Amino acid sequence: MIDIKAIRSQFPILDQKVNGHPLVYLDNAATSQKPLGVIDALRNYYLESNANVHRGIHTLSQIATEQMEAARKKVQRFIGARHDHEVIFTKGTTEGINLIAYALTPLISEGDEIIVSHLEHHSNIVPWQMLCERTGAVLRVIPMDGNGVLQLDFLEKILNEKTKIVSVNQVSNALGVINPIEEIIAMTRRLSSAWVVIDGAQSVPHFKIDVQSMDCDFFVFSGHKMYAPMGTGILYGKEAVLEKIHPFHGGGEMIHTCSFEKTTYAALPFRLEAGTPNVGGNIALGAAVDFIESVGHSFIQEHEEALLAKAQKQLSEIGGLKIYAEKAPRTGVVSFTIEGAGIASDAGMILDKMGIAVRTGHHCTQPIMDFFNIAGTVRASFAVYNTLEEIDVLTEGVRKAKRMLL
Repeated sequence: MIDIKAIRSQFPILDQKVNGHPLVYLDNAATSQKPLGVIDALRNYYLESNANVHRGIHTLSQIATEQMEAARKKVQRFIGARHDHEVIFTKGTTEGINLIAYALTPLISEGDEIIVSHLEHHSNIVPWQMLCERTGAVLRVIPMDGNGVLQLDFLEKILNEKTKIVSVNQVSNALGVINPIEEIIAMTRRLSSAWVVIDGAQSVPHFKIDVQSMDCDFFVFSGHKMYAPMGTGILYGKEAVLEKIHPFHGGGEMIHTCSFEKTTYAALPFRLEAGTPNVGGNIALGAAVDFIESVGHSFIQEHEEALLAKAQKQLSEIGGLKIYAEKAPRTGVVSFTIEGAGIASDAGMILDKMGIAVRTGHHCTQPIMDFFNIAGTVRASFAVYNTLEEIDVLTEGVRKAKRMLL
């Protein structure tokens, strides 16, 4: 049986005190803490094998190249990609979506339609709006109901031969709602020839991903939300689709030949990875994959479900607390407001004085907040190193915040 204490021992940052209280870190949907294996991988790269990759014939360059390409293969296995060259290193989910939106621009025409959902992070809205501005395409939105559940009957009505892209998240960062992406993808395949983009930033840390069985065209996620360093991420794309799209950045690494008359591009994945990569970060991303697999997806999912269930139960017993998407399938997040207590940040500051780190505000999902007619929520989000005892601390902290604010 896996011991939570043993897991927590790999995260020394959790041992500190904040404002005189033991740190209770519940802001994992914003970024997760990093285990020693990830920190050591990054540190060891700079201590022992710091060199640029792929083009060097000297030993350090070859070692760094082998380590980074080994990380790419780990990610390939981790998400179930068919080929390692379908795995593109990025700076994170935002860059991945922007890469896709820019690279597909020549393939989008005026009057084409792009579909997103009401549950999206701004990073899965703004790049598509920009694509519409460049091309004259039209953005359409899958609405949600009062429980935060997408209304797929509306999606079925708007899918048609003009639909070129359907882009949705697998899990809402603001509410934790798990979207039925298998159903969305199957419906899209049946009613259109659109490319399907899945934002996996909030799903990869919580449960097993298999992009082949999912049958998405693109899958993007960030390293820093799955225990890897900031500035790392992955864009997966089906080989046949990646071969069609235009490079996002031009420069070194992505060329096959370059002259003033004409440049030809390198093969995948390098055609989409211009410039010097974040070698140390990418190697450490591979170490984060190792960490997750060593703990096991089944344990992570079971433990985090227990955290969410306890938080849901105890917070719902506090009178005057509004929990959003309470009846929807969720993972990793409980998002709430204290009725009559002013802005969410007031509660967040009180919790911080007790050593409890949560996120407050609109969580880069203003359309969701507008739907509920609120400025923002208090969001507590969980990771595998959180404990059931920390839920008790959160609950008591929210009770105290409510007493102070009302």
